[in-house]
Amino acid sequence: MSNPDPSFSPAEYADRLARVRRSMDAAGLDTLFVTDPSNMAWLTGYDGWSFYVHQGVIIGPQGKPHWWGRGMDAPGALRTVYMADDRVHGYEDHLVQNEQVHPMTDLAAVLSDLGLTNGRIGVEMDNYYFSAKACDTLRHARLALEDATGLVNWCRLIKSPTEQDFMRRAGAIVTHMHSVIAQMAEAGMPKNRLVAEITKAGIEGVEGSWGDYPAIVPITPSGMDATAAHLTWDDSPLPRDTPTFFEIAGVYRRYQCPQSRTLFIGKVPDTYARAAEAIQAATDAVTAIAAPGAMAEHLAAAFNGTLAKYGFTKDSRCGYPIGLSYPPDWGERTMSLRAGDKTVLEPGMTFHFMPALWLDDGGIETTEPLLITDTGCEKLARTPPGLVIKD
Repeated sequence: MSNPDPSFSPAEYADRLARVRRSMDAAGLDTLFVTDPSNMAWLTGYDGWSFYVHQGVIIGPQGKPHWWGRGMDAPGALRTVYMADDRVHGYEDHLVQNEQVHPMTDLAAVLSDLGLTNGRIGVEMDNYYFSAKACDTLRHARLALEDATGLVNWCRLIKSPTEQDFMRRAGAIVTHMHSVIAQMAEAGMPKNRLVAEITKAGIEGVEGSWGDYPAIVPITPSGMDATAAHLTWDDSPLPRDTPTFFEIAGVYRRYQCPQSRTLFIGKVPDTYARAAEAIQAATDAVTAIAAPGAMAEHLAAAFNGTLAKYGFTKDSRCGYPIGLSYPPDWGERTMSLRAGDKTVLEPGMTFHFMPALWLDDGGIETTEPLLITDTGCEKLARTPPGLVIKD
């Protein structure tokens, strides 16, 4: 094997590959080309900050996967994938960001050399990492492309015991990160200074678990900025009597465990106290039924029904699967906790339960990363529930 220290056993990689091939058969695909770096890592172990150039993993009808990418990144593949060296294919650097010729011309040649140009080839068309130009180039090479967006993602829903251990380690890291916020935040502190401390805590990790980089940077808006969902930090001072929510993730070996808490320095307005009470009641309602056999929509109904009793509503989904991820998203982009999603929960699934509320003058987020167990659910982080209130 090329990788001297794989995170997972050859048997686990073989099981993942078998799952994907069963899905390929069900979709009528002969070959699959995977460009999502999370799916690439899950299938092969490949790990590198190279997703800004064209790269991918080739799954044929038999044998182990092939890694294909920029020649400069091939040594990184040799250091991280579990396959033998002859399964790593690097293209020449003149193909990188060249308006005259596209790297997919090389991929078409590699597929031809491997005898994989006949039949239906699945590609992740609706994905951050597969461009319209890439698709057009492959079609000009007379390849029969089919949309396979999400095929591998759905195979990743149930986490192995090792993956569950990684998620718990990430949960311990995000717990530590939130404790740093609670300890260090004070009125007037420049927000970028606090974000620096949060980031340091996340990378240092906790005893026995080093911290990795998150797929999303810390989301830390205050006041009116917190009426929006995804604003980041600046150098403004932390305000008093005003909500600041912190949506952050602990990460271990690229496994992401996001969690949010809302900070008040000073007085909590009555509206936010009521919103926090509603969110906690809704969270309790969801965790009470989050168990194998429940459907995704059942959790959404419990959440929304409880919120309504307190006079609040949330239009967007209230959760999504999480796990192995790379920028720009820590979600797995499959099922959603919302009305109409009838996906049945199974042991080993992991979710970011996201009961956020965006009000007229601010926002509140107190979210929980959850693991579905054999009998119910487990909170992957141990951060105290509710608002973080400091004098």
